[in-house]
Amino acid sequence: MNLPAGEEAVVRDESPTLAELGEFGVIERLVRDRRQPAAVILGPGDDAAVVSAGAGRTVVSTDMLVQDRHFRLDWSTPHEVGRKAIAQNAADIEAMGARPTAFVVGFGAPGSTDSGLVTALVDGMWDEAQRIGAGIAGGDLVSCPQWVVSVTVLGELDGRAPVLRSGARVGSTVAVRGDLGRSAAGYELWRNGIEEFGELRSRHLVPRPPYGAGPAAAAAGATAMIDISDGLVADLRHVAEASGVGIDLSAAALAPDRDAVSVAAAAVGADPWAWVLGGGEDHALVACFPGAVPDGWRVIGRVLDGTARVLVDGEEWSGYAGWQSY
Repeated sequence: MNLPAGEEAVVRDESPTLAELGEFGVIERLVRDRRQPAAVILGPGDDAAVVSAGAGRTVVSTDMLVQDRHFRLDWSTPHEVGRKAIAQNAADIEAMGARPTAFVVGFGAPGSTDSGLVTALVDGMWDEAQRIGAGIAGGDLVSCPQWVVSVTVLGELDGRAPVLRSGARVGSTVAVRGDLGRSAAGYELWRNGIEEFGELRSRHLVPRPPYGAGPAAAAAGATAMIDISDGLVADLRHVAEASGVGIDLSAAALAPDRDAVSVAAAAVGADPWAWVLGGGEDHALVACFPGAVPDGWRVIGRVLDGTARVLVDGEEWSGYAGWQSY
């Protein structure tokens, strides 16, 4: 396996392979000395986990990461892959106005995989989960030809109604919490072998969702919300179609994001607007507010009456349309 610089520290004790430890030996290592949050009543060790349902409604989402499709082990450390897997799932829960409480993880890898690498992966998951007060409640392990990570996340609404994509109202303000275009910039820098712009390169490996902003937006009256996983225009198109409205974005309001990636774009011969409007995996949150916009959110557009579409300064965006799985 071609590992990035510094990864040798993960295998400092020449750990046994997954096949040498066996399924339950690996699981025992991975769950040892983990402290669960209060929401996880029963963690790994039985046929299923038990997680508190709080007010009686649980928000659930799931995502998969496949090696060489969603991450590369010659770019990312296993710890970074683990953090990314948790972060992108947590962002989906935040976008519903909910608070992530517990994660369930499925992992597949060849039996020849060094168990130290898998420990580093799970350490990354726990480190990211603990940033939001959540835990890893359980999971499954299977042998397969390459790394596959599947994460299911549970979230708590704390008595509020979920914030749906279908709730955008004509006249509302569209605002963003978080940065746009950074992950796409980092991807192109990695792909082109450019070692400068370390901050942008790291943004592609580990996204930085604005944890806590989703529930705060819901409490402030947001009526629609989405996390930016496929690209700003593509994701807001989902909101427009679900709500039966148009959305007009302001290029001037998005200029700070363009400026933040413009030098990197020049280095690879790319259009920075393609990254800001079409690049995904930043996992920023975009919400529609009929009233005042909360502190920390940046106004980037407005909701219009008419055809379900996304415009930029009143014009159709003709650039990159965003990520698609197929």
